Amino acid sequence: MPAFALKYRPKTLDDLIGQTHLLGENAVLRQLILSDTLPHIFFSGPPGCGKTTLARVIASILDKPFYEMNATTLKIEDLRKIFKEYTNALQKPLIFIDEVHRLSKNQQEVLLPFMENNAALIIGASTENPYYSLTAAMRSRSHLFELQAISKEEMSLYLQKILKLENISAEHDAQEYLVFSSGGDVRAMLNLLESASIVESPVSLKTLKQIRPHAMQAGSSESESHYELTSAMIKSIRGSDIDASVYYLARLIEGGEPAEFIARRLAILASEDIGNANPPALNLASSTLNIVKHIGYPEARISLSQLVIYLASSPKSNSAYIAINTALNAIKEGEIHPIPSHIKTHAKNYLYPHDFGGWVAQSYLSTPLHFYHSQQIGFEKTLWQWHDKIKSAKT
Repeated sequence: MPAFALKYRPKTLDDLIGQTHLLGENAVLRQLILSDTLPHIFFSGPPGCGKTTLARVIASILDKPFYEMNATTLKIEDLRKIFKEYTNALQKPLIFIDEVHRLSKNQQEVLLPFMENNAALIIGASTENPYYSLTAAMRSRSHLFELQAISKEEMSLYLQKILKLENISAEHDAQEYLVFSSGGDVRAMLNLLESASIVESPVSLKTLKQIRPHAMQAGSSESESHYELTSAMIKSIRGSDIDASVYYLARLIEGGEPAEFIARRLAILASEDIGNANPPALNLASSTLNIVKHIGYPEARISLSQLVIYLASSPKSNSAYIAINTALNAIKEGEIHPIPSHIKTHAKNYLYPHDFGGWVAQSYLSTPLHFYHSQQIGFEKTLWQWHDKIKSAKT
């Protein structure tokens, strides 16, 4: 019997789980596929969200020969053989390249003329945004579509379907863990279910945790309790209660929350709630995020604890958070003003501050605007004093 993930791989657009923003009834991508007017495209999105499956479905709908490759092992000779085989053919192939962000510049240059001449339909996929690694020429000849992690609700409904089709029984808390610990990755959920169902029936939470001790991916939790625990940790840090902060951190770790998810939430807090009151907080948060990506649990708990204690102990200011939100709202409400001519590129009458000892009176806005209000807390006070000193020295 084939593995569940292979056995239940979707065969049509309607079988695909989620991605209604791309594949819904009136969605652009769906219309491009069904009208056979699809350009070269690149998919980005988390693991298990259906990138490869969608490429296969597209090949089936368009009735194209399908070639599946990985950029890490792709050989230029193999590409040239495929293109040569279909030189005079009426039907052009669909070449799917996974990990497309790893394509070398040389590989991209080989693909480029064939993309230009539509000798093949190129579809790439990556868990990262591939546009940052593709050349401008590749980007101009293609579109990027972002696939989203499958939602908890969609995962749960799909799980119920598989349990019924496979006649598998699973305890309620085991079903919740199958969904939330897979982080929107359908393949991971089916693999975990299949392994556990071989071991026992009904499938229990205990067995699932023996196979997968910690949740994967982005930290979507099995119940409101995990969202509440995250909120409680953030609020405790914001309130400078070290013990409460560490307690809720421990609850999240014990509950299976991914270390990366926790670190990302703490990095956001470092800017939103501390900001320039203690600038090194963001540096430590960034370092912690990088560290936990590489070491994982159980050691990641130590780095997370260090960061939580540091953040809870830091002075708090949300000045930067308020400033950018205020500026964004102003722009949305029509505060669009021309750039003063003297600070445009190659302006002749621009006053270079360094020629005047570091600061010179000069307008940078055509209309006066004010978004930032320093709360003068911690190092933020020092920054404001520096700012005042710089300007007052020349007035």
